Amino acid sequence: MRSIYLYSFIGLCLCFFSSCSDNTDVKDVESGDMTKEIIIDANQTFQTIEGFAASDCWAPQYVGKYWDDDVKLAISRSLFSQEITGNTPKGIGLSMWRFNLGGGTAEQGDASGIVDKSRRAECFLQEDGTLDWNHQLGQQYFLQKAFEFGCRKFVMFSNTPPVYYTNNGKGYSAMGAYSNLKEGFYESFADYITDVLDYFKKNRNIDFSLISPVNEPQYNWNDPSQEGSGWQNSEIKQLVVDLDQSLRNKGLATKILLPEVADWEYAYKRKNDVGRSDCINNIFNSSSANYLGDLETVYQAIAGHSYWTDRTWNNLYDVRSQLATAASAHNLKVYQTEWSMLGDGYNENYPGHDNASYMDIALYMSKVIYADMTFANASSWSYWTSMDVERWGHKSRFLLIKLNPAGGAYGDISESGTYESTKNLWVLGNYSLFIRPGYQRINLSIANASNLFFGSAYLSPDKNKLVAVYTNLSDKSIALNTTFRGLSKEFSSVKRYVTSQVKDLEGEDLENDHCTIQPKSVMTLVYELK
Repeated sequence: MRSIYLYSFIGLCLCFFSSCSDNTDVKDVESGDMTKEIIIDANQTFQTIEGFAASDCWAPQYVGKYWDDDVKLAISRSLFSQEITGNTPKGIGLSMWRFNLGGGTAEQGDASGIVDKSRRAECFLQEDGTLDWNHQLGQQYFLQKAFEFGCRKFVMFSNTPPVYYTNNGKGYSAMGAYSNLKEGFYESFADYITDVLDYFKKNRNIDFSLISPVNEPQYNWNDPSQEGSGWQNSEIKQLVVDLDQSLRNKGLATKILLPEVADWEYAYKRKNDVGRSDCINNIFNSSSANYLGDLETVYQAIAGHSYWTDRTWNNLYDVRSQLATAASAHNLKVYQTEWSMLGDGYNENYPGHDNASYMDIALYMSKVIYADMTFANASSWSYWTSMDVERWGHKSRFLLIKLNPAGGAYGDISESGTYESTKNLWVLGNYSLFIRPGYQRINLSIANASNLFFGSAYLSPDKNKLVAVYTNLSDKSIALNTTFRGLSKEFSSVKRYVTSQVKDLEGEDLENDHCTIQPKSVMTLVYELK
């Protein structure tokens, strides 16, 4: 296993330094159309893909509960449908779905301190200690629709313990770098989580594969903008030990996913905030006081977010290659569980937020997906919010589906309206609809590679389908001349699906594999093998 990772790492290094040092290719792109020599080699294999996802924070609770049935069904189809009719996809076929286990700030209303009601979340746990399953009904709607459309891998995550268990009685924290969970309530919180998991399995036929009990523990979450809590690594251990016991007592197969670091450097670096950094060594090194890797319910993966380490090609590469090395040293999978376009500083091959089109934003997302899949060897990739209203000039930086409530973007999210599928949705679909769970990434190399054009390839478990996804950030079209190695079968058909300024995952049959990717576009090639 380690030799495979090492081979991948060396190959990525060579590819990266070629892309950084060879300016000839970039000049060719700037001056006119060109041909790229591609090698897809099935003899070189890397990680197995487990799914592509998005989350139900925050708007789905309101859309699922209050919006018109035809609108929310159409949104569900866009997110989860795998149907392709006449080469036109009905949706992006998400194969994973992330369900927020809310903390009860919605029931508190204005007393929660969270001004924007769409950032509050309901809770199944009531103040008297009983569980009311008629809460989070909007989220339950989309959870059920995901299942009906064929999604089978579900991840439950928690931003905060229930407000009845927190030190300040709020869903945001007043504890700084420490957990807002009251001392003596660790076991209660663990049992509550397993009660919810058990309910969905027995009563809704939803079997959660993973539970993520803490989210971005490196932040203090003392700003009442949404639910959240900081956690020390030692506090995470205390909770997970109790959660492990509770899961086993209930006979649940759900695994614990840790620790959803706020950015990837917290996973492998020892930072000034010592008690909340260097998480791989803290959690998965047997000599650590916070070691959890021997618990049978702890999933052998490192989970984290691609925020803040995504501004430049060098940063994307450096951080993720170090992450891949640290993860492989402990035989861990890499789970990228949240990304959206936070903050500023996105100036490399990007016109800046003020000038960016929806397609510019989607192209940058494709760049991050590529980096996570190839540099970090991510087994899973998740977008942050599946749907939201577009406010404050953010365009589509934080959403896949744009919601238009009846009262407008600044109106009441509870009032049913219309929706729009953004370029983010369709570009994510270039990956999620075709790279299915169980597919394995294989080597795709590009002669004279650059950060303006890149691609990755994936082979199905039965080796009957090959998928390659390319992103062209340049202003020129690029013809592909592809050499295949290590395939035991021949092509029976080739299709391509393109997302661009004028196309939304538009498909067409090709006579052969010789094709051109247009400027500023993402193209998926699907090869049927026989």
